Amino acid sequence: MKRRQLVQLAGAALAASALSSNAQSFPAKPIRLIIAFPAGGPTDITMRSLADGASKILGQPVIIDNKPGAGGTLPAQTLQTSAADGYTLAQIPLGVFRLPYTTKINWDPVKDISYVLNVTGYAFGLVVPADSPLKTWTHYVGWAKANPGKLSFGSTGTLTSPHLTMELIAQKLGLQLLHVPYKGSADLMQALMGGHIMSAADSTGFAPLVESGKLRVLNTWGAERLAKFPEAPTLKELGLDLVQNSPFGIGAPRGTPADVIKRLHDAFKQVLEQDAYKAALARYDMVPMYMSSAAYSKFAAETFAQEKALVDKLGLAKAP
Repeated sequence: MKRRQLVQLAGAALAASALSSNAQSFPAKPIRLIIAFPAGGPTDITMRSLADGASKILGQPVIIDNKPGAGGTLPAQTLQTSAADGYTLAQIPLGVFRLPYTTKINWDPVKDISYVLNVTGYAFGLVVPADSPLKTWTHYVGWAKANPGKLSFGSTGTLTSPHLTMELIAQKLGLQLLHVPYKGSADLMQALMGGHIMSAADSTGFAPLVESGKLRVLNTWGAERLAKFPEAPTLKELGLDLVQNSPFGIGAPRGTPADVIKRLHDAFKQVLEQDAYKAALARYDMVPMYMSSAAYSKFAAETFAQEKALVDKLGLAKAP
């Protein structure tokens, strides 16, 4: 064997050894997991449960860092300037896949994120104050048609799934609604209870306020009625062929070593199967929604294409 071949083989062996060593030593310090919504809401509470479980498996703290705003896309943007070493992770809400169509950015949500795994999705619905004269969805639609542009609804941010789903509903029914964005569920519910908006489209973080008699659910957005709100019809039951559960998961910077991604994937997947995490999700009518790294990467590519169609349909694409 020639000397050059020997050197190449030795180099390859050293690289393989380094990768193996990296996998065995990772993590050697705390991991930062950035989430897209404020503290105290459904995303924050369930992701903290996930992080706590992963911390025990990985042997290092997984620390939640809340970065709300910009329609839930700030964590993914942060990945673009973070080291590809597995120590900075981000929640990837669905809004990330429509960002390039609505905002000028210099990175690609499909190619420039290493997808670790999908973890869950949301249960959404539309709520009004309990004393609202809009008692049912029929009342809501009727009032909106009689008062174009005056029926306000709040969401957890512009171009989030609740916002776009309501815009799609309005388009289908010929309604003109007034959208008011907030940074997260806590701010949104405070605005609704304070009379600043007439309705709110959100994940079921509103459940305690419904159960205490302060809010009423007009509809929910899953494939079936929610056990917690059996009287609330689904959008499909109301004649709207829509289901929205907005899956989300965890991503890392592009170029993060495959063995590090696998170590993270395996740890988080293990937590998905634990009763404590399932119980945290159940508080908000959420369930584990697992996708492997490969399946989540494929989902990202497919969703990226689908979101372009939605943004174009709603006329929300950025100017060329």
